[in-house]
Amino acid sequence: MGGSAHTMRHAVLVEKAVEWLRRHYRCGIILSEQYCATGEVPDAIGWKGQCRSVVVECKVSRADFLADGKKEFRLRPELGLGCERFYMAPAGIIKHEELPKEWGLLEYSRREVVLSVKPPRKDLRTPAGMMKEMNLLLASLRRVEVRIEPQSITDFLKWKNRMLEYNGGSLPEGLLSDASETNPHLVLNRDEVS
Repeated sequence: MGGSAHTMRHAVLVEKAVEWLRRHYRCGIILSEQYCATGEVPDAIGWKGQCRSVVVECKVSRADFLADGKKEFRLRPELGLGCERFYMAPAGIIKHEELPKEWGLLEYSRREVVLSVKPPRKDLRTPAGMMKEMNLLLASLRRVEVRIEPQSITDFLKWKNRMLEYNGGSLPEGLLSDASETNPHLVLNRDEVS
């Protein structure tokens, strides 16, 4: 029974991390607990404009936090994911002085997430970390593609555009047009257009 309570509390923290990334950090793309070949499975990772990534690792106990510090990508932070990195835990579980250098701390108490320690740096991701993030995104896209088979993602997006034409400018319920979709990854910087 202790295991299921632990899992449930972890699931709540992950849900709150995703919500925090979406609402407070304005991440447009967020994945939680997704596996890929890199070995690191972030509890929550979000991307915002200019491919800036933010990782949130959720820990429900001190033992959980201390065990996390022994993982290869914690011992060698250059292998880790995220331009910015945070731990999230119930208030009082992680002491500020125990945080890895350059990590922030989010504390969960009374159904609220509070930024307890702001990370001093926002550029922790290395080329190795960027490749791992790409692997994670590609693995996730492949999972989506498998679920919409027999279409590919490209076919689905083309179908969406054809439906817009067919319906005289309106999409089926639940689908957004490219123009109304809030996707910063579809917008080019004016500086980038030359």
